[in-house]
Amino acid sequence: MPVCNLFPQGKIRIEKTMNKQAPLLVLAPMAGITDWPFRRQAMLHGADKTVTEMISAMGLLQAPRGNIAYRHLLSYDESETNLSAQIFGKDPDFMAEAAAILSALPQYTGLDINFGCPAPKVTSSGSGSALMKDIPRARAIIAAVRKACAKPLSAKMRIGWDSHSINAVDFARMCEDEGVDSLCVHGRTRAQQYSGRADWDQIALVKQSVSIPIIANGDVFSVADALAILNQTGADGIALGRGALGKPWLFSQIKQALAGEAVSLPDPQKALVTALDHLEDMVRMKGERRALIEMRKHFAWYLKGTRNAAAARAIINAAEELETLKSVLARHFLAEDHGTSAGL
Repeated sequence: MPVCNLFPQGKIRIEKTMNKQAPLLVLAPMAGITDWPFRRQAMLHGADKTVTEMISAMGLLQAPRGNIAYRHLLSYDESETNLSAQIFGKDPDFMAEAAAILSALPQYTGLDINFGCPAPKVTSSGSGSALMKDIPRARAIIAAVRKACAKPLSAKMRIGWDSHSINAVDFARMCEDEGVDSLCVHGRTRAQQYSGRADWDQIALVKQSVSIPIIANGDVFSVADALAILNQTGADGIALGRGALGKPWLFSQIKQALAGEAVSLPDPQKALVTALDHLEDMVRMKGERRALIEMRKHFAWYLKGTRNAAAARAIINAAEELETLKSVLARHFLAEDHGTSAGL
């Protein structure tokens, strides 16, 4: 397997942090993506902690028994050893009741409250990042969930609603006061969605303002980004979201860098094995037909940056049989030379 040595500034950071606890590497929750087949790939490649897709508190309480959507949301793999369930909602009582149900399930080592989702269908109801505009309600939610849950409680937040209402420090202090054990801070406002650049300076201000662990999130797509965000924010860990799509091995690469080791680059065979393993897990979870549809986006991410990716995607998106998918992937990756920049 090819390797790539780190750039000098990365080595400087490693020397400074050798005597500190290793940063926690978290797979950030992503709706429609972080089901257990994807979480399993992240864990196999070095993630220390994973988080479920966001679960509606009201939906969980009102869904008919055996509802397939919630059965999938709560589904997990037995190999998952540090998995938190993320819940969202605006009503403290509903949130507390849902928290009590989820925290009683043995597969979850903790709960996470969503104060960060920017999707209009979530914020229009007053949930997700909309709660950053309503600190009293957010406080009531945390207090209710904290009372209902004895397991570690984390929260994911943004730095504010828009550029005129950045309140990350005040919001983080409130979270700490109400008993949140750790915070994941995405360095964007809700108005930014996922555009522009994440403001790592705001994450640094939060880190300096509270005593609980802070996980930095936003614009970590490479080993270089990971080292830079740790340097700039002083955070206790990193949450990888979009940066892990199609390259779950980024977790292990970051760990190699932090240990002062040369960073291994995945060869085509490794990428192929990972993609096919992911596919098989998706079939086990959702059945062949659903897996054929849902894996299209994942295969697009696995193929990104490789030669002739567009042609391979076109065939995959039209495929109706598993064997067609597998043969297309095999032909593509075994003929592909990634070069020395893949994954970095």
